[in-house]
This record gives sequence, structure tokens and C-alpha cells, in this order.
Amino acid sequence: MPSGEKIKICQQCGTCTGSCPTSYLMDYGPREVIAAFRAGMIDKVVKSNTIWLCTSCYSCTVRCPANIKITDLMYELKRLAIKYDLLPKDSKNPAMTKYFIDNVSKYGRNHEVGLMAKFMLTKDWGMPFRFAGLGLKLFTAGRLPLAPKQIRGKEEIAKMSAYLDAQEAKAQ
Repeated sequence: MPSGEKIKICQQCGTCTGSCPTSYLMDYGPREVIAAFRAGMIDKVVKSNTIWLCTSCYSCTVRCPANIKITDLMYELKRLAIKYDLLPKDSKNPAMTKYFIDNVSKYGRNHEVGLMAKFMLTKDWGMPFRFAGLGLKLFTAGRLPLAPKQIRGKEEIAKMSAYLDAQEAKAQ
């Protein structure tokens, strides 16, 4: 785990939770995530909405006096939750994360139209009606391309991903 050893020196000062712009929406704030992690109650956190509401702004990480990489911890918990199917019931956020990862694996970057189309068709049929106006504005401004664009070097990203997957499999 990122900052795995550093979690032991967390003083539970609350700076991370106080810095988090979405902690008020979370079942457990970042400070509680670390406390639960230290207590061996990871499943409690993973099955909650907490890790899925992390906006990856890195405010908690930047301000942590113990230099704990809390955002990286949240990413790792998301990855493990997806891998072991430890997802909160009725939550749409894990699906969005999975579709995003699939897009990046396929194109080397995110394709917003494809991501949202897949999400809307599988998780929220009402969303196209609620966001049609915004989508049209983005499209007419040239900010929402219909066709996915692939990046140069996509093969290198695939190689790195395959290497990391192999290392993880070896470690288990």
C-alpha cells in the first residue's frame, strides 16, 4: 500500500479531513479511513461511498504533517475494491471508475462521450435528459469529440500495465 508504513505514524490530527472538499459527503473522512485501516477494518471503508467520492485533489496529501500519501491510498483501495468486487451496494461511482479505466486501456486516454454513453446506458437512463443541454453546449464549442482519439505511445502504456499486473500476480 502507498505510505503503508507511514500510516503507523499518523497522529489523527484531522488535517486531511479538514482539507478534503468532499469529506462532508463521505461515510468516513480521510482521518477515519486511516484509523479503520490501522484497525484492520478495510472492508468497512471499501464497502462505503468514501473512496469513490475522493476527487483526487491531493489537498489531504499536501497538507499531511506526516507526509502520508492519502490520495494514493484512496486509489489503491479503489483498485482493490474493483479487483475483489468489494463494491458498495447501489453505487454508480465504481462503474464510472471501471469505464474510465477501460477507456484509458483502449485509447491511452479518456473518451468522454464513450464513457458517458456506456455509463448512461448501463447505470442511469435518465441522465441523458438531464445533461442534454450541457452536452450540446460542449459539443458545439468543440469540447466533446464524438470519435475517440488515441495517443501516441499507447503500446508503451499497455506494456507498463502488463508489467505491473505481472508483478502484482507474482507478489501474491
